[in-house]
Order: sequence, then structure tokens, then C-alpha cells
Amino acid sequence: MYKIQTLNKISKKGLGVLKSDKYEVSDECQSPDGIILRSFKMHDMELPDSLKAVARAGAGVNNIPIDKCSEKGIVVFNTPGANANAVKELVICALLLSSRKVVQGINWAKTLKDEGDQAGALVEKGKSNFVGPEIEGKTLGVVGLGAIGVQVANAAHHLGMDVIGYDPYLSVDSAWNLTRFAEKAENLDDLLAKCDYITIHVPALPSTKGMFDSEAFSKMKKGARLLNFSRDTLVDTGDVIDALNDGTVSCYITDFATAELLNHDKVICMPHLGASTPESEENCAVMASKEIKDFLENGNINNSVNYPTCDMGAKTGERITVAHKNIPNILHKITVIISGKDNLNIDHMLNKSRGDYAYTMYDVSDKIDPKVKKEIESLDGVIKVRIL
Repeated sequence: MYKIQTLNKISKKGLGVLKSDKYEVSDECQSPDGIILRSFKMHDMELPDSLKAVARAGAGVNNIPIDKCSEKGIVVFNTPGANANAVKELVICALLLSSRKVVQGINWAKTLKDEGDQAGALVEKGKSNFVGPEIEGKTLGVVGLGAIGVQVANAAHHLGMDVIGYDPYLSVDSAWNLTRFAEKAENLDDLLAKCDYITIHVPALPSTKGMFDSEAFSKMKKGARLLNFSRDTLVDTGDVIDALNDGTVSCYITDFATAELLNHDKVICMPHLGASTPESEENCAVMASKEIKDFLENGNINNSVNYPTCDMGAKTGERITVAHKNIPNILHKITVIISGKDNLNIDHMLNKSRGDYAYTMYDVSDKIDPKVKKEIESLDGVIKVRIL
């Protein structure tokens, strides 16, 4: 019986993945094998020795003590792409709002609510103040072609836009899904110079902090519209305000509000609504539950943020999994213990590393002596061993 603790309200559809005689799911269970959460802050939480995996029903994991989990051999999962469609729809909405001055028009119309019978005529008379261009035939630059960026690019193409994409780390899966009509930018400067609209979809890393600063704005097409639904640190607030003031950027829309941005008439700030749909919450919960289920039952790792992807499919016999430090000779020592004990035959082995940590899986055809687990655990650099 696996015990799963929920630290937030999780979609019933998602938790339905774990409904069987193998699982006990509760928000108060003791000694959990796994934790599923959304925004609960785990940094001050004592991690129980029983804990093997944490699954975040969402993409961001800044509420989880990643380093602490890694040191204890606790695999942390997230759900990339599960809310991609919801974010894509919000970005397309923002794309239109950046052009047509709909928000400004609505806000102005509300100021006429006390004009009585004249309100309708006054609203109609003032519409010329809110003229904005159509997006069809314009060029959209998509910076970052992950799950969300690809969907935005494809949707913009179907709306009649020309699309230029930039992503030096484009994955094979993203390339397969991206419309063949998207043009590839060789560098960011090339994209900035050509695009009427730019939308950002890259992670927050030291290398991407402030990537949209005064230097980037100086290379941008005059009057471009900028959308940031990715991370607040990607755009330098002071520099984007300067670019708005001198007309380099004609509109900036983001879901990362600051007092400075809220006070600017060329900025539209909205709450962080990208994943705020019932469909998205269900998708994230289902994906998180499947990830934790596959790991607990089969030892497979997919979509982890701290350990490498390592998948040998469903186990058919005995399987040993080892989370360990990525250091020389440790793999040889583990393998010697397994193969040397009672002449166990290793049918299949898979080893992957990620930074300072590694993960190894072994399928063996015979019953495994519990002493094997203890011997492996005694090795320097071994963090957690499981026999499935």
C-alpha cells in the first residue's frame, strides 16, 4: 500500500488515477511515500524518511526545496505542457488586446455610466480614440518554443500572422509539433528587428535574467508590442518603461504586475491567470498522479526537475532502482554487488545522470535477497535504494 499526501486541493479526476487497493490518498496521512501539491510552500516542512517522490501539479517548483529533496533521493516531478493550452489562449487574448485597445475602450466607456440617455451616443462618438491595427498579416516573434511557445506559434499562424521563432535549444518533439510555416531566426537580434509583436516563453535562468533590457529594445522594430506571460525577471521593468515612453514599444502586456507598470497607460497588467481553468487544473493533476504512480510502481522517472529521465517501462519481474551521486566507479560497485550476490543475472540496466546526481535501474530475472539492498546502501555516494 502506497500512501499519498495531498498538500492542496487536488482535482478528483487527477486523484482518480490513484484509486485502487494499492493507494491511500489523504491530506493528513502519516509517513507518505509520495506528495502531490500545487502552491503549498514546502521549504519549512520536515521531509519524512518515507518520502520517495513529490509531484507538483503545475510547472513552477519554487515552492519545493529541490536541493534538500535531491540530497535525500526524493524525486521531484512537475507537469510541463499540462496547462499549455490554457496559457496559449490567454496569450492569444493578450495579442488582440495589445492591438485593438479593447481594455482602454471598456475603461473609458465605464466613465460615462452616469450620462443617462446620452451614454450610448457618447460611447459611439468616442470610439475613434481607440483605433488599433488588425493582427492578420503582421509578424509575431515567439521567443522560446517549448510546449506553450509552439502552441502560440501555431495558433498565430492560423489567425493569419507570419511567425518567426527563436529557440537555440529546440527539442525534437517541439520541432515535430511546430507549424512548417514558422520561420527560424538564427539569433534573437534578427527576430527583434523584424517583428511587430513579440511573446516570451523561456524559463527564468541566470542566462535569461533581463534578456529584454535597453540593449534588446534598441534592436527592436519601432512600435512593437511585447507580451510576457513567462517570468517577471525576463524583462527589465525600468528599461521597458523607457521603451514605452520613447515609442519603441507601443504596448506591454504581462501577468507580473508592479506598481510602476500599473501606473503606465501603455501597460496592461492582469493576474497570473495562465493555468486558471478547470481543464488545466485537471490536466496537471492527472499528469502529476500518473508520474508519481509510474515512479512508485515501476521506478520510472519522467518530467523530473532534479533527477534524470530514466524509463524502462513497466516492470515484469524484480527491479532495483538506485539514486546516487554522479561520481566515478560507483556504477561498477553497484553492479558487482547485484551480479555477485547469488549469481543474479542482470537482464537489463539503464543509467542516466543529471548534474551531481544519477539514477540507475536494474531488471533481474531472479528473486532479490534483501541483503543486496543493504550492501548497496552502504556504498559511499548511494542515496536511496528501492527493490520493486
